[in-house]
Amino acid sequence: MYTRFVEPGRLALITYGPCSGKVCTVVDIVDQKRVVVDGPESVTGVPRHMMPVKRLSLTDFKLNITRGAREKTLKTALKKEDTMAKWAATSWAKKVKAKEVRSNMTDFDRFKVMVARKRRSTELKKSTKKTKK
Repeated sequence: MYTRFVEPGRLALITYGPCSGKVCTVVDIVDQKRVVVDGPESVTGVPRHMMPVKRLSLTDFKLNITRGAREKTLKTALKKEDTMAKWAATSWAKKVKAKEVRSNMTDFDRFKVMVARKRRSTELKKSTKKTKK
């Protein structure tokens, strides 16, 4: 059964636009296709603005806030329930973070990763060769 509803207090991941890859909270519902989201900006870097629901991926986390809550109320709710730490511990958040790290790599960083992978591969081959004998 579907459990992730678009409702005030729902934590969401922005999938498209200038804030892509950042987490926000649904604060208010404008109509069937648009919602007002807020980071708050000091916590996640997302300012309060209107956004289409299509550009959001809803998470399992929901804050206990009222419709149209102020930024201060949102901050206290996030801090009280320790929601950002819970989000960071999920595998989804870890994948998003890893993707961001990979996209920000320099050419030399990619080279170091390639060398490390080669080294690991040779070590694995050596150990499997020993166990086969």
